[in-house]
Amino acid sequence: MATRRKFLKLSALATTLFAVKPSKAANVLIDTGRKQVKPIVISTWRFGVEANVAAWEVLTKNGRALDAVEAGVKIPEADPQERSVGLGGRPDRDGRVTLDACIMDENMNIGSVACLEHIVHPISVARAVMEKTPHVMLTGDGALQFALAQGFKKENLLTAESEAEWQDWLKTSEYKPKANIENHDTIGMVALDMEGNFSGACTTSGMAFKMHGRVGDSPIIGAGLYVDNEVGAVTATGHGEEVIRIAGSHTVIELMRQGLAPELACKKAVERIINSAKRRNQSLTELQIGFIAINKHGEHGAFCLQKGFNYAVYSPEINNQLFDAKSLF
Repeated sequence: MATRRKFLKLSALATTLFAVKPSKAANVLIDTGRKQVKPIVISTWRFGVEANVAAWEVLTKNGRALDAVEAGVKIPEADPQERSVGLGGRPDRDGRVTLDACIMDENMNIGSVACLEHIVHPISVARAVMEKTPHVMLTGDGALQFALAQGFKKENLLTAESEAEWQDWLKTSEYKPKANIENHDTIGMVALDMEGNFSGACTTSGMAFKMHGRVGDSPIIGAGLYVDNEVGAVTATGHGEEVIRIAGSHTVIELMRQGLAPELACKKAVERIINSAKRRNQSLTELQIGFIAINKHGEHGAFCLQKGFNYAVYSPEINNQLFDAKSLF
């Protein structure tokens, strides 16, 4: 009997020692002894270098990651020479420039716009949706009317260069997207600020000469972008339809939650896309998918389907360098 009482006391003591209140457990990240690298910002493609500069200025002044990613992606949005984002983006097959964007902060607040016309900075409209409406996504004319009501200026986004390309495309009307940035792409950016909080932004004009109304992964939370402040932040680039099929950015987050390093988590997500394509007999030769990620330690990584995707990193250890992502092919 004494032995049984002793066992029960020891069991109760063990329970007390190892119990963690659920409210606190949600904020606990297992300590591996690694020092957190912060701040850090990473973004997709070569225009990410200039975008990172604007984001870094915010981060180094102890600004929020949310403000940093918005400021960063606005750089290519306003550059008419960047033909896959914002002003000067290549139009759809009807000659209309339609933009998609989303934004997400450390508290899982989200905002998104899709098929938005006439507004240079869809990312800022997405943030307004997040902060000033009860909704998370507005599309088409509704998104435009909301933007105008918020004071955004209506502009013609179709530049002479993009219109000339569209007129040339009309001669054959052949829809055959290329694998990398020459045809379309996205500025996706994720950041970790000095407070240890994440945010992310993603914005694009989508595939050149797409069907009017087509929306890819860029404005879809969980596909083109996802942030979990306990785990990290991820964004995607490339052929959005394939990213949507596997909820790509959320998939990478969940793989990192299981303990995978950012690069390996991105690789595993790319492999899932390949398996999905094979089941549908989808050719992989002209597809490109890329993911970039930061985990809670400030470690970063990327991976893509085939050679050609690059990304920019700015941190206390890396002075805004452009890296070629590892690829399966």
